[in-house]
Amino acid sequence: MTPEKAETTALKALGWLVADEELLPVFMGASGVDQDALRESAGDAAFLGSVLDFLLMDDAWVIRACDALSLPYEHLAIARQVLPGGAQIHWT
Repeated sequence: MTPEKAETTALKALGWLVADEELLPVFMGASGVDQDALRESAGDAAFLGSVLDFLLMDDAWVIRACDALSLPYEHLAIARQVLPGGAQIHWT
């Protein structure tokens, strides 16, 4: 997956999240962003990575988002690995 495709995937996930009236306030509370910061940060790859980090915390959220966006379930995790801060850490 290219960085551009990862950002597009994350933007779609953000659009889905913004439309979810139950989950959006949870994300905003967990991340500390308000409506203005949400709009301003939508073009920032690192912020988009945090959106995916949030969604990846719960399999049910991944399933709901991917079903709504017609994406394979592993697609969000793959996109997250490509965005800034998403590289897997090797402790050895």
